[in-house]
Amino acid sequence: MSEAVFSQIAMAVLLTVLIGFMGFIVWDLAKKSQAGRFGTIALFIVLGAGVIGFIVKTILVEVMGL
Repeated sequence: MSEAVFSQIAMAVLLTVLIGFMGFIVWDLAKKSQAGRFGTIALFIVLGAGVIGFIVKTILVEVMGL
């Protein structure tokens, strides 16, 4: 396995773990602050927008072939 393939696999796996951990942090924040259902949804939407933006950017770069 070449270094480039290893890096690509490691990046995908570690980014997935990081995004999952960030989701857990948001859930824990909502739980500890007693945000309720609406507050929890708002937290996930607002704080998850950065993750969604990162994913969309990655997809657009791959589609455009830059």
